[in-house]
Amino acid sequence: MKKETQRLEFWMGAFGRCMPLLTAAGVILWAACRQSNVNGYVVAFFAALVVGALFVKDDRGYGEAIVSGLCKPMFGVIVLAVMLAAVSGKLISASGMVQTIAGYVVAAGFTGRLFVAAAFLITCLLAFSTGTSVGTYFVVIPILFPVGVMAGVAPQYMIGAIVSGAAFGDNLGPISDTTIASSSTQQADLGTVVRTRMRYSIPAAFGALVLFLLFTKSGSAGLVLEGANEAAVQPKSLVMLVVPVTIVVFCLMRRHLIAALSYGIVAGIAAGLVSGIYSVSDLIAFPGGFTVTGLVTEAIGGTAGTAAMLIAVFALLGVMEKSGLFEDVGMLLQRFAKSERSTEVTIVLSTGILSMITGVISVAIVALGDLVNEIGQRAGVDRYRRANLLDCTGCVFCFLAPWTVHCVIPAQQTAQFGEAFAVAPAQIPFVNYYSICMLVILAAAIATGYGRSASGPK
Repeated sequence: MKKETQRLEFWMGAFGRCMPLLTAAGVILWAACRQSNVNGYVVAFFAALVVGALFVKDDRGYGEAIVSGLCKPMFGVIVLAVMLAAVSGKLISASGMVQTIAGYVVAAGFTGRLFVAAAFLITCLLAFSTGTSVGTYFVVIPILFPVGVMAGVAPQYMIGAIVSGAAFGDNLGPISDTTIASSSTQQADLGTVVRTRMRYSIPAAFGALVLFLLFTKSGSAGLVLEGANEAAVQPKSLVMLVVPVTIVVFCLMRRHLIAALSYGIVAGIAAGLVSGIYSVSDLIAFPGGFTVTGLVTEAIGGTAGTAAMLIAVFALLGVMEKSGLFEDVGMLLQRFAKSERSTEVTIVLSTGILSMITGVISVAIVALGDLVNEIGQRAGVDRYRRANLLDCTGCVFCFLAPWTVHCVIPAQQTAQFGEAFAVAPAQIPFVNYYSICMLVILAAAIATGYGRSASGPK
């Protein structure tokens, strides 16, 4: 029992402890420069685990730390959600529904920058209502992303609008896990937190909308002509809208994401079979020769790269936790928390670093909650200001780190539509205008004191 509470020790001290992260960062940078897909990031995190094994002093403890990372509930939920979402997305894309909607959109002239702006606002609303950014990706990307590309939008801007909208909902949504975590760790009233956070999130959303309208670029004309012509319009395929509608309804009912995705799949299969869009053999078939074919197996098989990366990421997360790195980062930055402004800078830096390392905003907020409470109260930083700095920072750095779920899952989702649609994880941060605008607002808020006074009841 005592051994479980001990830190992992590494050869060469602090340098050896940081070697896994440095290895991951180096390979990620290499992969990003080469415009790699998700598989390049898979190599990065598995390489980090191998390097860590060379520097750690306790092999058994290292293995236990990896297992502890893989035992986190969030790991199983995300991996299973990725697989189920791939099946629901395949039911939609293979039905011809996307091409049908794209045909109507192009015929109506609702293309290019207008469509991007609409996609951003729709995603904002959905993410705000459901409180889940990851769940929003699974609902929105299979429909809005390919339709937008076929309507003349460059793929990276289309996915940037969706990720930006998801970041807004995660940041401001009252039922978002980050909103709940940030308010509860700072003993702040949830309603007041949401009200005071609007002074940060609404300007950031408005700035993002303006940037999408100004800088969105057009995509390949070939995609428009190929995917959105009159021949591609199949009105019967619109019955498959039952898939996203079912998922959204159950998310709004506060059902678990896995359950919502499962109900969506069942509804989609039923609608596809009844309407004649699919036959049973289209969905799954056993042609002999120890093979299995069909949309279901293709969809699940296509998630292998993303699932492998999530395994490596959560395994490395367990190692970093057991090494005490997170605690040391917080304690190191605490030394700089002298005045009110320097304390706010400390909160932003510590939350930003930890959210990038963990890839999960709520984990970073909970891990730093007590420390932020302590240094914030000592420096006189209002509890609502602390809660807002925690959440807004997470929705900047976690969404802008290309190895987190907010870049990897959207990138994996884009790849299912073909090479012409695929967006690399490293491209997404540059078009996530909401997080970029929020970064500017955070810097200005700390520098000028915007939002610091009269945050809420004491």
